[in-house]
Amino acid sequence: MKQRMKPSHIGRFHFDPLLVVLTSSLLLIGFVMVVSSSLHLGAKMAGNDVFHYPIKQLIHLGLGFVFGAIITRVPIIAWEKSGQWLFIIGLILLIIVLIPGLGVKVNGSVRWLSIGGMRIQVSELVKFFAVIYMAGYVTRHQKSIRESALGLFKPLILFAIASMLLLLEPDFGSAVVILIIAMGIMFLAGARLSQFIMLLSFVAVLAVLLVYFEPYRMKRVTSFMNPWADPKDTGYQLVHALISFGRGEWTGVGLGSGIQKLFYLPEAHTDFLFSVIGEELGLLGVLTIIALFSALVWRTFQIAMAAEKAGERFSAFLAYGLGIWFGFQSFVNMGVNMGILPTKGLTLPLMSYGGGSMMIMFCAVALLFRVQSEVAEISANMPKERSRWVNV
Repeated sequence: MKQRMKPSHIGRFHFDPLLVVLTSSLLLIGFVMVVSSSLHLGAKMAGNDVFHYPIKQLIHLGLGFVFGAIITRVPIIAWEKSGQWLFIIGLILLIIVLIPGLGVKVNGSVRWLSIGGMRIQVSELVKFFAVIYMAGYVTRHQKSIRESALGLFKPLILFAIASMLLLLEPDFGSAVVILIIAMGIMFLAGARLSQFIMLLSFVAVLAVLLVYFEPYRMKRVTSFMNPWADPKDTGYQLVHALISFGRGEWTGVGLGSGIQKLFYLPEAHTDFLFSVIGEELGLLGVLTIIALFSALVWRTFQIAMAAEKAGERFSAFLAYGLGIWFGFQSFVNMGVNMGILPTKGLTLPLMSYGGGSMMIMFCAVALLFRVQSEVAEISANMPKERSRWVNV
């Protein structure tokens, strides 16, 4: 039997047109909305330079594109071999960021490292490494995950350590994201439903306890349940986010004409960018963004299923993990903005202002492009009767 080709390099890169359109649309709309929501901030906080934040975001996009281009040239097999070491590096960085004098403190949280004058949010890097590590783990131990509880719990030791380090920053939202990524990949790898439900229940109980015994988290939950009870303090963010959506109605008040972003809505260009979209572009804009993210997750899972059919299990779980990450983080961000979920400091992928988060998202998308390209190459070299089942 002829051995299946496992490409270490690709002569011609197979770009996925739909993936290009979806990611480009999110990036373009995101940049336009960042410009709209940050011009006044530059005028007041950056020496009357209204283009301070847009120019910095352009730099972030440019650097992200460069890093993404590099990622697309790295064979998937290299990521598979280095996954464990990358996650350990992520854990080391989480420790370094907690060392006084090394980590950068912003709004009461120590989540950033300053490298070359640019702040890198370590948790975003850990999410990226978490996807690669878990994809490798379930590829190596898929039988163990399906047949024993030990196979299910073993990889969570490292994730528990990472979560504890994230909680010390504190960054509860990112801890939840990496656990969802890990459990989602294991579930798709065939973990027994009964064991998975037990694990999910344990994590849910632990999350409830972490909220209950931490006053500031408990305050966020109670303010989320009734933000109008204290609209000038604990419910301030959510109240103004809801006002944004209410003012937007069907088609919005017009690009650049929003009022809530003008020092009423905190973090309008980062965590609450979706609320600005709701006010200025209305329900039409909101549904467009939801549709784009839904299509992105759908396409990501299509690529994962094609990789699975081609026998590329690591590539499949890698794409599944990226899809879970994109889908869950965007859902949480939009849910927070719309008052469906308690306030969490998670950005809107590919859209919110930020250096580290934007560059890591570029890397994640580039990795997805690499998976799709290698699967397309394998499909092109398969006999016709087989390749038609692996088309992506």
